[in-house]
Amino acid sequence: MATNTSSSSHCPSPMKATSNGVFQGDNPLDFALPLAILQICLVVALTRILAFLLRPLRQPRVIAEIVGGILLGPSVLGRNEKYLNAIFPAKSHTVLDTLANLGLLFFLFLVGLELDPKSIRRTGKKALSIAVAGISLPFMLGIGTSYALRATISKGVDEAPFLVFMGVALSITAFPVLARILAELKLLTTDIGRMAMSAAAVNDVAAWILLALAIALSGTGNSPLVSLWVFLCGTGFVLGCTFIVPPIFKWMVQRCPEGEPVNELYVCATLTAVLAAGFVTDLIGIHALFGAFVIGVLVPKEGPFAGALVEKVEDLVSGLFLPLYFVSSGLKTNIATIQGAQSWGLLVLVIITACFGKIAGTVSVSLLCKVPFSEALALGFLMNTKGLVELIVLNIGKDRKVLNDQTFAIMVLMAVFTTFITTPLVMAVYKPAKRQGKGDYKHKTIERKESNSQLRILACFHSYRNIPTMINLIEASRGTEKKEGLCVYALHLMELSERPSAVLMVHKARKNGLPFWNKVKQSGGDQIVVAFETFRQLSRVVVRPMTAISSISSLHEDICESAERKRAAMIILPFHKHQRVDGTFETTRTDYQLVNKRVLEQAPCSVGILVDRGLGGTTHISASNVDSIITVLFFGGHDDREALAYGTRMAEHPGISLTVVRFVPGPEVSGEIVTADINTSDDRVLMEFKNKASNENSISYEERVVRNSRETIEAIREFSRCNLFLVGQMPENHVTATAKLNAAKTECLELGAIGSLLTSPEFSTSASVLVVQQYRTTKKSPPPSLSSTKVAEIPEGDVESP
Repeated sequence: MATNTSSSSHCPSPMKATSNGVFQGDNPLDFALPLAILQICLVVALTRILAFLLRPLRQPRVIAEIVGGILLGPSVLGRNEKYLNAIFPAKSHTVLDTLANLGLLFFLFLVGLELDPKSIRRTGKKALSIAVAGISLPFMLGIGTSYALRATISKGVDEAPFLVFMGVALSITAFPVLARILAELKLLTTDIGRMAMSAAAVNDVAAWILLALAIALSGTGNSPLVSLWVFLCGTGFVLGCTFIVPPIFKWMVQRCPEGEPVNELYVCATLTAVLAAGFVTDLIGIHALFGAFVIGVLVPKEGPFAGALVEKVEDLVSGLFLPLYFVSSGLKTNIATIQGAQSWGLLVLVIITACFGKIAGTVSVSLLCKVPFSEALALGFLMNTKGLVELIVLNIGKDRKVLNDQTFAIMVLMAVFTTFITTPLVMAVYKPAKRQGKGDYKHKTIERKESNSQLRILACFHSYRNIPTMINLIEASRGTEKKEGLCVYALHLMELSERPSAVLMVHKARKNGLPFWNKVKQSGGDQIVVAFETFRQLSRVVVRPMTAISSISSLHEDICESAERKRAAMIILPFHKHQRVDGTFETTRTDYQLVNKRVLEQAPCSVGILVDRGLGGTTHISASNVDSIITVLFFGGHDDREALAYGTRMAEHPGISLTVVRFVPGPEVSGEIVTADINTSDDRVLMEFKNKASNENSISYEERVVRNSRETIEAIREFSRCNLFLVGQMPENHVTATAKLNAAKTECLELGAIGSLLTSPEFSTSASVLVVQQYRTTKKSPPPSLSSTKVAEIPEGDVESP
């Protein structure tokens, strides 16, 4: 009887799937499904909270996930037996590990999608040398450390697999984690960033090969022939997949044209192939993860197919199932097993060995390749990044009895520590110098003395919705053949997130700016690139479509730095709202409004915010068919003069008619007009413009005397049938009282007084609006709040003059 009791305590009874509910006396935590749901919710909530807390330290999310798993395990919360037995009882571990490994299986498929074999084959000799050194030295040091561990806390383990597992664990570089650290530090397009990415990709492939060897050696079979058969069969599987799978995927890709949804049958077939490959590799004895990873690597990266697979899989897998793997790992990690001076000394030894091996190996070869010391040192720190693959290696070693509890805990802490210190150390040792002279370029505004000089514009957009109006605006801006022309950098703004698809963008990028660009050579593929390429061929405008990928919080920095590098005279940003069918505006994303405000504050040149109401329709208008009326509302000041200069440039297009309306204060307020230097500048600019208008039939000039806000609005309404309004962001004339009141009522103060009026629901027009802010070395202060000011009581002297 005692034997039966003992046996039942060691072999917990299997759990039923679902309960009958608390009202029938069932405890949901005694059943597999409700307990798994609670475990998923708990780990997702905890890891997200930790990721939020670690964000100011610029740590990758994998740190929060590993630490969250440790906190939920026996190291911290698991010290409470009631909690551990209720939330993570031993009988639930089979279900938990199954779900975790299923999620990990598909996540490794996504990791394989991130790796582009073509980019690895293109790896230069320098990056390849760094990768080899970054693997070889830590691998050898790992083998040396394994002897110290076997002599102390890992007595009795099999020597060969233990040596290989330790070597692999110390030589790994986490490719996805490294990509996000580089993006966070704005190093993706620097020499060090490109070298680190290339070396890490090689390192990743080498690590999987070594891990396959380690798993083959760690089999329970007594004969060495078993390990040999496992390794040979694994090699045969990879070679077979390499010859059989790619033609099938290429056939699928050819049947998935750009712009059309991918057939659900192809997605289902691919995901089934991932599971089948996992089954085969598990059958061979080298873990199911290898099969999924190999299939992911072999999927073609061109076309929409890979992107569709990522969209179908990533959120569910990385958001819900993958965190379970960190809990599963955390439940095996008991930091309390590291006791005594010897154990803590071994932890320090492992950390020093891991860091020294990676850093010394990388730095030494980098210096031989004539890389500057600061860059070589930063490269060494970057290559020391660990991540999920490290955790996979350690867990496989633990499951195969190669690593005991104490060794496993030491190795997990080593992985956390080495990754945690990467970002601060790189920031400390590597400070890329600002490019000299770029910030002092001559033409930072459209208003300039040399009107025939080349105009450079950085046109930004978020999606395909912004393209037609942006192209039609560029067409209107191209001027005449007599000038040096127009050069446009069409910058596609994309957010770099923690999703695997964000790292997939890495392989579509080439160095051409900051922070991270995609200058596509082929005309096929991306609809946006095709649109700009077609326009470039049909017009005389130099258009360079590129992609900037960054976190949304630092997107404004990338826009400003890019404009400075490209010596742009104006940045054109899309308004953060788009027009609906009924004519009202709907917010696309509130984050974009903050990006626009920050660009206005920090831009190295003039800025325009484009409110799109369908300028020229939904398609590109050819030069011969352009027939647009553009109205410049001129109140006075720097911004209005910049709008006038841009309008004058557009008027050179044969299909553009320009109307300039100057608003003059009536006699009642003329004595309170703005300072003389502004009036003098305005008068000079307007005199030059009127002289030009007298010789051009397509240009007209009008002056309207207005005495109050009502007359100002009525005068503006007369021109509401135009195609585009050009207005200054902050007019320096106080006849705009009504617009200021409208600005006080709106959330879009970045549009300024007149821009807010023209985009308000009360102002009926189908015209798009371009709100212009002229670059000045001394930034003007923001307009004061007008929420409590009456229209008729706004005196002229209350608004600041520059």
